[in-house]
Amino acid sequence: MDKLNIDFEKVNGLVPVVIQDVNTGKVLMLGYMNEEALEKSVETGKVTFFSRTKQRLWTKGETSGNFLEIKNIEVDCDQDTLLIQAKTHGPVCHKGDDTCFGDENRSKTHFIDHLREVIKNRKSNPSDQSYTASLFAAGINKVAQKVGEEAVEIVIEAKDNNKALFLGEAADLLFHYLVLLEAKGYELDEVMDVLIKRHRK
Repeated sequence: MDKLNIDFEKVNGLVPVVIQDVNTGKVLMLGYMNEEALEKSVETGKVTFFSRTKQRLWTKGETSGNFLEIKNIEVDCDQDTLLIQAKTHGPVCHKGDDTCFGDENRSKTHFIDHLREVIKNRKSNPSDQSYTASLFAAGINKVAQKVGEEAVEIVIEAKDNNKALFLGEAADLLFHYLVLLEAKGYELDEVMDVLIKRHRK
């Protein structure tokens, strides 16, 4: 709570809160929180707003079951707006839509950024139970070897017509490639920069 440094007095006790899907990056809805709503949100891990019409706290999904599970909270530069990245549990809008803006919440490429952060965390905060941490502990040669193994396996699966097996190997290759980038200390954005420059040519 103290680390968030929200200036509730500046905005008469209520701050606007933008809710974003942690996996897709889609903006889901906008709500308002007072200090009590924020405290409850942090305590329960579920987004809780202050209803301006009902003049009370309400937890998103308290009647529908479509909760918003908090994954990250950020404060803007003026300390008067919150951005909450959350995992959805069902449609967000009371009308049954994915978002309160009528958008479909289906893009999954943003999940790669989330996965990269998980991989970074496994490197800086290793655990004996983490497969990813064990790769980093084994060293760069082991990580590179795993990428090579997964590359061979996806080539083998590409010759057949089993979609599930091919996609499974594709996921394995992508994951280990991201681990290799982190082990080398390179960012995926740097790879994207190379692709962008090539495309522009």
